[in-house]
Amino acid sequence: MPFTIKRIYEPAQAGDGRRVLVDRLWPRGVSKSKARLTAWMKQVAPSSALRIWFGHKPQRFANFARRYRRELAGNAAVAELRRLGRGARVTLLYGARDPKINHARVLQSVLQSRLSVPARSSTRSRSTPRRRAPRPTAARD
Repeated sequence: MPFTIKRIYEPAQAGDGRRVLVDRLWPRGVSKSKARLTAWMKQVAPSSALRIWFGHKPQRFANFARRYRRELAGNAAVAELRRLGRGARVTLLYGARDPKINHARVLQSVLQSRLSVPARSSTRSRSTPRRRAPRPTAARD
């Protein structure tokens, strides 16, 4: 899987690949040289209103994740991140304290789910039943 997540406060490593900060705000106490970023993609972070509402409260995380996924659905930066991940590891960097309850984890799952979905040549989904032609009925006298 080309997308991993990591706190920006952890030291950069060679295995990180392309390092992309996915926070809207620059993390406190981190210099740009120490961050060793490939890109800073503010536009893929949750909206300010959603981020403030969430407040990193664990009881709100499921609802936050649903709302954030809706925001990502129409976000062009997601496609840009997917392009960055083609053929290379991308480490999504975040500043939140909790490694399990943060937006980077939601973003990672969105990116991985979209990458793992096989391309289909048909617009019909597999769960849609096929429509069969009506059977000819015998003529009744």
